[in-house]
Amino acid sequence: MDFFKKLVPVTKKTVLIIDDEEDFCHFVKLNLEETKYFEVLTAYNGPDGIDLAIRYQPDLILLDIIMPNMTGTEVAEALRGNKATKDIPIIFLTAIVKRGEVGSTEYQFGGNFFIFKPVKLDELIHEIGAKIR
Repeated sequence: MDFFKKLVPVTKKTVLIIDDEEDFCHFVKLNLEETKYFEVLTAYNGPDGIDLAIRYQPDLILLDIIMPNMTGTEVAEALRGNKATKDIPIIFLTAIVKRGEVGSTEYQFGGNFFIFKPVKLDELIHEIGAKIR
């Protein structure tokens, strides 16, 4: 959170969470907004997430990989192919690989960043700060 403490006056950053697990979205939204550094938008499916990203131009997108109807990689492809959203940083969230399986809190593959579920709030805030900078 050191990065955000340096912001004067406090400028809230907008984070969009696209994840089909409503409880997860609610938990992360509450915790991020409690820091007073974030405004959080949520979408529970890919098409709604794409619409929100185009409409609100968030500073960063947290994107689940496995979702019904439209996968996270398909959503990312659509966002990167859109002039309005192509430069918004995306962090993938995954429960496919467990935290201890790769020996890191963050994993990068093909230029995409991954954070493992269950998410640790301090690690999430750190990664968001690193990507928004």
